[in-house]
Amino acid sequence: MGAHSGTTDAASATTGRPLTRRRTAITAFFAMDGFLFAGWVVRIPAIKAQTGAGAGTLGLALLGVSVGAVAFMMLTGRLCRRFGSHAVTVASGVALALSILLPPMARSATALGLVLLVFGAAYGSLNVAMNSAAVELITALRRPVMSSFHAAFSLGGMIGAGLGGLVAGHLSPAVHLLGLAVCGLLVAAGAGTVLLRERPREGTAGPPPEETGAAEPGRRRPERPGGAGRTRRLVLVFGVIALCTAYGEGALADWGALHLSQDLAASPGLAAAGYAVFALTMTVGRLSGTALIERFGPVRALVAGGGTAAAGLLLGALAPTAWGACAGFAVAGLGLANIFPIAIARAGSAGGPDGVAVASTVGYGGMLLGPPAIGLLAESWGLPVALTTVALLAAVAALIAYLTRGAHRS
Repeated sequence: MGAHSGTTDAASATTGRPLTRRRTAITAFFAMDGFLFAGWVVRIPAIKAQTGAGAGTLGLALLGVSVGAVAFMMLTGRLCRRFGSHAVTVASGVALALSILLPPMARSATALGLVLLVFGAAYGSLNVAMNSAAVELITALRRPVMSSFHAAFSLGGMIGAGLGGLVAGHLSPAVHLLGLAVCGLLVAAGAGTVLLRERPREGTAGPPPEETGAAEPGRRRPERPGGAGRTRRLVLVFGVIALCTAYGEGALADWGALHLSQDLAASPGLAAAGYAVFALTMTVGRLSGTALIERFGPVRALVAGGGTAAAGLLLGALAPTAWGACAGFAVAGLGLANIFPIAIARAGSAGGPDGVAVASTVGYGGMLLGPPAIGLLAESWGLPVALTTVALLAAVAALIAYLTRGAHRS
């Protein structure tokens, strides 16, 4: 008996080491993604001056990122199915690192928009590919660890933004983004080597019960009549949940500081701190996401997160003081933290890489929709009232999660 136990422990350790290496490598790609994107964002003012673009033409040029990302997300799902998510993750990571060199070369708003199409395509492709790789790892680990990957993205973004702020006054955009490209290529080389070596094997244990509702570990349920249509509907549901929360992230990123300064007379430092505390609490929430989902399950985590976010966002929009609004943003960050990762993970469990692609595309649409929708509503009703729509959609996400709580088991 003792010998058999020792053999089992040795086999588990042998199996666990490759999974740990894969998890570390995928985490590195998530962190790199956030780091590079934030580094680009903080140089937008300098590149705006370089191109001589006005606010309106710059806004149109920046849409290139979104258009490129959405256009390539669905294609990436098919590429992952054809070549494997690991290979596509590595290729997309290299493409993102190289494409960040392009914006400083633009000398007009038109040229900037065109190069941002390329940057956005690489960004969208990497997001789908690395989330697909994460879903495959979740299947092998049988643990809902998706939130930890998104925490790495948030941490990478915070570091990228902080570092960019420090060097912005000393380095040109070209030199700064060249440094970021080198960092990205080094991560892609190191982590990519691991991913290309540690290919997912067919026939690994099935997804964890708390993620997919599987009745028996390690056994795939047979397809039922109409199963493909049901899967598509399920993936769309998760995409809509992701959209509701991404709407809030996009809106707070673009309008939170303006609300604090314009409506609540906050100082520039306090106005900037509003989004900072939101990003910080979101990161903390994602770091604790795995334990939360293991303890309560994804449905309860979605419902509780949506409710918490709705309350925090309502406070952030309607609080009479800047400090009260900042407290609301902090609560909202905790609430929103795990909704998008859970939705993407469950879409991947239901539909594979194509499920990740569909849910990511729909969810990313929320980030695109949020800022302009808030702007239009603010013109008619004022920014505080406009921001209450963010709270409303967070509540809608919680309601959808509750109403569809048994769908993945049926």
